[in-house]
Amino acid sequence: MSLRRLLGLSVSVIPFVMLAAGLNAPSQAAGVDDLTPVTDEMLLNPPDGDWLMWRRTYNGWGYSPLDEINKDNVGDLKLAWAWAMTPGRTQETPLVHDGIIYVQNSDHTIQALDGASGDLIWEYQYELPDDAPVRGVRNKAIYGDNLIVATRDAHLLAIDTKTGQLVWDQQVANFAHGFGFSSGPIVANGVIVQGTTGCSRAQPGGCFFTGHDPNTGAELWRVNTIARGDTPEGNSWNGVPLEARHGASAWIAGSYDPDQNLIFAGVGQPYPWNAEISGLSPKSSDPNVTNDALYTNSTLAIDVSTGELEWYHQYLPNDSLDLDYVYERLLIDLPVDGEERKMVVTSGKIGIIEALDRTTGEWLWGVETVPQNVVLSIDQQTGEKTINPEVIPIIGQTTFNCPADPGGRAWQATAYSPRTQALYLPTVEFCSNTTVNVLDPGEIYTGGGRQTYSRVPVPDGDGNIGQVRAINLTDQSEMWMYRQRPAITSSTLPTGGGLVFVGSLDRKFMAFDDETGEMLWSSGKLSSSLESFPITYEADGKQYVAITANFASGLGRLASLTPEVKIPANDPITLYVFALPD
Repeated sequence: MSLRRLLGLSVSVIPFVMLAAGLNAPSQAAGVDDLTPVTDEMLLNPPDGDWLMWRRTYNGWGYSPLDEINKDNVGDLKLAWAWAMTPGRTQETPLVHDGIIYVQNSDHTIQALDGASGDLIWEYQYELPDDAPVRGVRNKAIYGDNLIVATRDAHLLAIDTKTGQLVWDQQVANFAHGFGFSSGPIVANGVIVQGTTGCSRAQPGGCFFTGHDPNTGAELWRVNTIARGDTPEGNSWNGVPLEARHGASAWIAGSYDPDQNLIFAGVGQPYPWNAEISGLSPKSSDPNVTNDALYTNSTLAIDVSTGELEWYHQYLPNDSLDLDYVYERLLIDLPVDGEERKMVVTSGKIGIIEALDRTTGEWLWGVETVPQNVVLSIDQQTGEKTINPEVIPIIGQTTFNCPADPGGRAWQATAYSPRTQALYLPTVEFCSNTTVNVLDPGEIYTGGGRQTYSRVPVPDGDGNIGQVRAINLTDQSEMWMYRQRPAITSSTLPTGGGLVFVGSLDRKFMAFDDETGEMLWSSGKLSSSLESFPITYEADGKQYVAITANFASGLGRLASLTPEVKIPANDPITLYVFALPD
């Protein structure tokens, strides 16, 4: 076992010297000069040992076929090496190609590491503006010889995978207006597709998806996430003028169906959350106007070559509780009522898994997971939801809702295993007493949700805030559920070895039997909670499993519900890599 850096330290002396000098480290890893270009064909069918995009494959499964680490030997898993990262919030997903692992630090230091030894190969420092948040971006992409990186100040970068040299830098939007990126791109059919965030800061007209030329970064097309114009979609904002329509952030990367050449991506909720403040309530008396607020809380099906919006489906119109449906979209083909259907499957913060036909947008089925009191019923033909009026926040009152922010399932991605035909969900159970933060007389809205959530346990619950749920997608039945007191805070990672990896608030990385839910291995206490996206990869013919430890990137806010779970105050951020002993 080799520790490249001492655990708990932020960075070693050598990287600090190189950053100060503005230099890249010389290439040290054998074979780095022989890295193969990542082609369209490779992205369609990635090598088993690579992790080339956010959820590894275009279908968004988050599944790896690697099986060297399996049910029989996972109990022998040991720390192989660790890498301390720069301070700041992060929800990092490393990428791996030909045994080289690429990470993006919170301060936008981009690094290439030898996947077997943890040795630094090169690093590139992007200079964020002084007023930009020191936070990581959830994912990156690889295409050709370039690592494609998004930044918090709304730039896209292409960095040479072999040398760490900047190839191009494209500004996509104006950071001074609040725009930025919290997730990175997906590259599909030779187009970089990127979603924009920052529209909660009262930026008029909402956010957008853009398509870019991978050779130069030049913008090819743009799709707005807030509907506009004199159309049914454009008239869905209750008569509110475009300059007063806010939100609809596109802050999670989508999935890609090569057969249809479509990107499927989610859109977040309207801002401010309170419908009275946003102007979405009370409903207009004009029969040609609705208050659905399209395209918030929707799946958009976008032609990757032209940027044309082929269809959309809205899951939760006029959301006043910050219950985004913005997360990963999984492309899964399974029978529904005896007929094979090409589905796009997702779940929002409310914890209801829903499937659409991805060729038509038709709603197919939905299944509840976490305790919730927001949706009273779902129309089994259309998916339309009847909302409990008692939970809708009203100025001057406190309402009670389950769940609330950050959701019964949050940005931590679900995953699908073709071995079991099951979806594995990291979930949390909690409720909230919700109050509205009203604007003062004459005060102009300048951003924010304008609601306070006082989080409390589920009434009559068992005290176990965190769960891992396995849902059989052939019949939507529950296969198994694991429950524990601390929140589950990482995405799930199923593998060909019959395992499901996941991390939790109490600093543990765990492996479960994918069929029974039996815990087969635990790392013991690491440096901090595990709020990120685990991956597995191969380097020098050996399988590794990696995850980043970092607190307060979202579900860490639920720590108040489990005060006995202590997290280090200095928030050490560390990439941990595990393997079987030689």
